[in-house]
Amino acid sequence: MPPAVEAAVEGFDVTRRPGLGPLTEAEATAALQEFDAVLTTLGDQFTAAAFAAAGSAPRCKILANFGVGFNHIDIAAAQAAGVAVTNTPGAVTEATADIALTLMLMAARRAGEGERLVRSGAWQGWAPMQLLGQQVSGKRLGILGMGRIGKAIARRGHFGFGMTVGYTNRSAVADPGVPAQAIALADLAAWADVLVVAVPASPATRHLIDAGVLALMPAHAILVNIARGDVVEEAALIAALSTGRIAAAGLDVYEQEPLVPQALRDLPNAVLLPHLGTAVLEVRMAMGLMALDNLRAFAAGLPLPNRVR
Repeated sequence: MPPAVEAAVEGFDVTRRPGLGPLTEAEATAALQEFDAVLTTLGDQFTAAAFAAAGSAPRCKILANFGVGFNHIDIAAAQAAGVAVTNTPGAVTEATADIALTLMLMAARRAGEGERLVRSGAWQGWAPMQLLGQQVSGKRLGILGMGRIGKAIARRGHFGFGMTVGYTNRSAVADPGVPAQAIALADLAAWADVLVVAVPASPATRHLIDAGVLALMPAHAILVNIARGDVVEEAALIAALSTGRIAAAGLDVYEQEPLVPQALRDLPNAVLLPHLGTAVLEVRMAMGLMALDNLRAFAAGLPLPNRVR
């Protein structure tokens, strides 16, 4: 039994949901009505409608989210219903930054195409012009969102590959951790060789990377998204990749996840991962234990360590 589950069983009367899929809206409503606390995961549909259906005073008083992102929870509706929401910041930082660099390298060096070539049995050996990609060392790294994860990506790019770092952030950053310059988004898009999206999902960031921003990027540029799928306008990205407007993209998240458009899957210059950002055993264990810390504090009537609002 995983440590977080063991800890939960020791401290609470636990009901474990069978299956791996996210809660539907109806299941989320039922959970709000039936349980005092819910440890929720990415994709569980705690929408405004789910809260409305649960009534004005649901039994549940805390949603302890297993993850940093909480855009699957309607925070305003939760507050109105008297339901606290917590998350697990910090635990995911390094693993998510690693995935950003993985996608950057795979897209730049056309590693996905190369791996598919070998698996297909069509590879005929080394050739001087075969699958020529781009070098990342010494290039310009643009980061949209200079929070914990953005700073971790900046460290890897600067110290690991000698990249020059620029960033856009909604507020001033006192210490980016590396030599870096703050640049407005439009200018950052035009400047960066690699643009990494690392902002949280919110109404303000939905489709922040749209056709207009993509049109500003250099033709050789690479877009990497390890944030949330709807920060990037997927249709505009497909158009930019299919026409050569930008060179490549590396994606770990999608607008209608887990649905990935066939047009995107067909693009050879798109590297596509199945939301692996935090998929490291140690990280998932830490996330679970952090979620349990929030639940224990709630049960004891103490301030919640990682309250979202």
